Amino acid sequence: MPTPDLLLPADPGVRGLARELYALAAPQPIISPHGHVDPAILAEDRPFPDPARLLIVPDHYLTRMLLSQGVPPARLGVPTVDGSPVETDGRAIWRLFAAHWHLFRGTPSRLWLERTFADVFGVTTLLSPATADAVYDELAARLAEPQFRPRALFERFGIEVLATTESPLDDLGRHAKLAADGWGGPGGRVVTTFRPDNVVDMEFDGWRTNVERLGEIAGEDTGTYAGYLAALRARRAAFIAAGATSSDHGHPTARTLALSTAEAAALYSKGLRGEADAADAEAFRAHMLVEFARMSLDDGLVLQLHPGAARNHNRWLYATHGRDVGGDVPQATEYVNALAPLLDAHGNDPRLRVVVYTLDEYTFSRELAPLAGGYAALYLGAPWWFLDSPEVLRRFREAVTESAGFYNTAGFVDDTRAFCSIPVRHDVARRIDAGFLARLVAEHRLAEDEAAETVVDLAYRLPKKVFKFGEMS
Repeated sequence: MPTPDLLLPADPGVRGLARELYALAAPQPIISPHGHVDPAILAEDRPFPDPARLLIVPDHYLTRMLLSQGVPPARLGVPTVDGSPVETDGRAIWRLFAAHWHLFRGTPSRLWLERTFADVFGVTTLLSPATADAVYDELAARLAEPQFRPRALFERFGIEVLATTESPLDDLGRHAKLAADGWGGPGGRVVTTFRPDNVVDMEFDGWRTNVERLGEIAGEDTGTYAGYLAALRARRAAFIAAGATSSDHGHPTARTLALSTAEAAALYSKGLRGEADAADAEAFRAHMLVEFARMSLDDGLVLQLHPGAARNHNRWLYATHGRDVGGDVPQATEYVNALAPLLDAHGNDPRLRVVVYTLDEYTFSRELAPLAGGYAALYLGAPWWFLDSPEVLRRFREAVTESAGFYNTAGFVDDTRAFCSIPVRHDVARRIDAGFLARLVAEHRLAEDEAAETVVDLAYRLPKKVFKFGEMS
């Protein structure tokens, strides 16, 4: 069983303070403002599949580690692009994973998974090659029980709001089902997020086809730039009606660019003709971030920017298994000059909320904290993806607090497809924040009552406020 002092400071005096602060944060409802849980899981509320298909097959944190040691994803059940055979026996997948469990020593993946076993499923048998079948059987038995169906777990996890992420081409049917059941819509417990990358990024596979489909769904002529913008506004309105409070943009860089309407229209036409090069695609993405900021001033959506991933870096993995299966790699990302056009235009307008994330932690103190500490519209998103770990969460607070404070940050985001890991990930963040605040109290830099208020703000009140949950209805 995990110790109650997991991740709390080692110093006994500071640890005692951290325990008290963590006790305030731990019971707070979970606000999950950014993630990739499939809304069908909750809309349909079917029993989860076997443990391997629930916990291993869709988790690229796990499958990429085994790939690094020569185990092909197909042997772990990851679907192939061409439909070629993959392992379908859940127990076989589980045994293979358990045989490589030692690879995860010291990683956040191991921490999350062990805590999921114990805290979510009550399985305390330590995973090893020798215990693989026993752990599998215990988990399978839990998954057969009604209290481990998705909606029952949602309630037990204490989730107040869960935001999923959908494309403008999604019909939002799952969210309509959730709304009909009293779970979705404005002010609902499960809301969507507007993610337009596949109709904005000219380098996205099928961009022109996607743009045409966007026009069909929205009832606008996307053969023109004006019609394209109208279609995007129409889809944003549909997403807001489905409960969305934010948009999300996963661009390669943080570059923004304020083009004239004529310049943007010329770039757009070039893309439709199939003549746009990489520089054109980057310029159009950059311009559209400024355009989306203007739309946010009109419709109120919070604008999230997730830059810095070199997508599909592992070309074999992409060709064999497709997108989002662990083939992406972080890269250096510049913000000061990149964000200047957007901030020049709208950075001092408190009606706009822009939450910026990074995969380049060296920018925490050098660029992002000073920017967030100097513009009314800008907030710092939590460390995500490759940086979503106890060590980086600590370094984040140490790096940004002196320039940005606590209240120019946006709270924790779990950014996960793994529904059952959500409470574990939020708990880790709450423990790290309790430890950081306890150190400030122990060093006489913060009063204990202020630390008590702040730890609850970081866990609950701040993300709820920044992402406008409860406001958009």
